[in-house]
Amino acid sequence: MSSILFEIKDSIGFITLNRPDKLNSFNREMALLMQDALDKCKDNTVRCVYITGAGKGFSAGQDLAEVVDPNGPGMGRILSEHYNPIVTRIRKLEKPVVAAVNGVAAGAGANIALCCDIVVASQAASFIQAFSKIGLIPDSGGTFTLPRLIGWQKASALMMLGEKVTAADAERMGMIYKVFPVETFAENAALIAHYLAKMPTKGLAYTKQVLSHSFVNSWDEQLQDEDIFQQRAAQTADYKEGVQAFLEKRQPDFKGK
Repeated sequence: MSSILFEIKDSIGFITLNRPDKLNSFNREMALLMQDALDKCKDNTVRCVYITGAGKGFSAGQDLAEVVDPNGPGMGRILSEHYNPIVTRIRKLEKPVVAAVNGVAAGAGANIALCCDIVVASQAASFIQAFSKIGLIPDSGGTFTLPRLIGWQKASALMMLGEKVTAADAERMGMIYKVFPVETFAENAALIAHYLAKMPTKGLAYTKQVLSHSFVNSWDEQLQDEDIFQQRAAQTADYKEGVQAFLEKRQPDFKGK
């Protein structure tokens, strides 16, 4: 069976990490297949992307058996050809990406989840920056995203100490959006994706781009970006539909255009 399951349903691109016997740890095949799935989500029929894991875990990160294999890709290629392209694709996709963290998210698995636009977790989930335990540094964009989510001091401690963070604590510190009970997790997480898939897709994409720009922009540059992207949003069919629906006191019918 493929290490990545992918389907488009109800305008949502569903990506499932599928090596449950290895807690969905990444090898080269899985990383390349995930990149391919994310590329397929560029299709205009996809208005939201939903990423989760099969079995008990979201992803335990890198499959270390591949790292120590003398015939394996080596650490340099693992970053440049596996993880960096994955997180870059997620950030550049012009539509919202939901990470539904069903279990442990460790190392690169945690940082792939945390670079998504909305992260929800099961009460059974946990997050761990496991890199320090084997003498490595956090990768997959973790040194960029985590301090911005929870602050420099907290991120530094979690990265250096390698402490496991429960889903409840991750929500409390602002690392993730929301936690759901195990029994209702899959249903509630999917509802978020279905809701996003019916929203103004271009407006959401512009919001995502402006948020990403805020990481490096000055105050004046950010205001300028808001001006530019707001004008673009005001030219969309969905904006016109939203205003008309408001005036007519009805539910809008957004088309993602």
